[in-house]
Amino acid sequence: MKLMALGGCLVIPVGRQAWAAVSDDNTVTKRKLVVVMLRGAVDGLNVVAPYGDVNYARLRPTIGLARPGQDNGAIDLDGYFGMHPALASLQPLWQQKKLAFIHASGSPDATRSHFDAQDYLESGTPGKKSTQDGWLNRLLTVLPGASSPTRAISIGPIMPRFLAGAAPATNLAAGAAGTKESILDRPNIGSAFDQMYQHSDKFASTYQDARDAHKEVMTAAMKNEMQVADGGAPLPNGFPNDAARLATLMRNDPKIQIAFVALGGWNTHANQGNGKGQLANRLEPLGQGLATLAQHLGPVFEDTTIIVMSEFGRTARQNGNAGTDHGHGNVMWVLGGGVAGGKVLGDWQGLADSQLHEGRDLPVTTDFRSVLAQISERHLRLTDAQLAQVFPSMPVINPKLNFMLG
Repeated sequence: MKLMALGGCLVIPVGRQAWAAVSDDNTVTKRKLVVVMLRGAVDGLNVVAPYGDVNYARLRPTIGLARPGQDNGAIDLDGYFGMHPALASLQPLWQQKKLAFIHASGSPDATRSHFDAQDYLESGTPGKKSTQDGWLNRLLTVLPGASSPTRAISIGPIMPRFLAGAAPATNLAAGAAGTKESILDRPNIGSAFDQMYQHSDKFASTYQDARDAHKEVMTAAMKNEMQVADGGAPLPNGFPNDAARLATLMRNDPKIQIAFVALGGWNTHANQGNGKGQLANRLEPLGQGLATLAQHLGPVFEDTTIIVMSEFGRTARQNGNAGTDHGHGNVMWVLGGGVAGGKVLGDWQGLADSQLHEGRDLPVTTDFRSVLAQISERHLRLTDAQLAQVFPSMPVINPKLNFMLG
């Protein structure tokens, strides 16, 4: 499959799969899904810290979070687990039971390679490198309604592996540039390109779909930008602003059903910090961005599920550089109107040396596909047959893993 970029921000398939981009039926379900990928392996044991386990402080004498109530201490969740204080902006969602965590989750494949682990997370087939498409793209092929280039959008520099495949998707640059006019928005240049492609049977429809998708995104973005940006002044950079922009697009354009965002900077091998420091500086805008996304979605949030995931966790024991190394089990986050939250779920076995994977890592006791499958089944209403298409060779779902309503 080939990809075509238009104006530096839009990527759509061309070639044998180009038919999927053409449809007169814009019917889609109102249930939406946002996936946030933390590339670099975030330290789940400090995102949701098991401060109630005596081994936690032993394994992390300088980078472990202080107990709730102490300076820079964890935010108590249930008397055993505590959320990183830099994520304080998410506390209201936890209290509203719109946020849940699934601890000791991740890929059953034990690789500590960022490249391989991310590939398995994106393909949805751990340990299998031959899979050509991403699970989000396969999801698009089984959802009810016709395909549209803007049904799935990705915020970032490149189209992610998650969305590789037959179904069309749109890629937008991060920051304000993602919704700025492109060179093709200039009337004389756009007209010239229109004339160039109009007589080509091979590319005319694909080119027009790309133009229409770009125009659709621009129209949705400008509705809010003109209201909140005083005099057209640009918003500050960062995820909170990208989240506000994404929420505006999803609220203004009902065709957008799936969204993806990737964030980096989580590979904390040295000077990780505890309640403050390097990790805290990453988590604070992440939490603010997620809270902003929920707030700016408005009533659409009730029909939206947001997943936060990372390729693997980090070592239970801090290293000699006051950081953590590549590990195994991690924590997944689920937010949304249909989330039965206010709970830390998963098969938690503790941090005793005998319970650690290879004596060093949090084990994976919940396959990440089980989490995604429950969301796909209960939120997006997929049948068993459709689930099998999206997640081939999926493990049996633990009936105790219940975090979605419906």
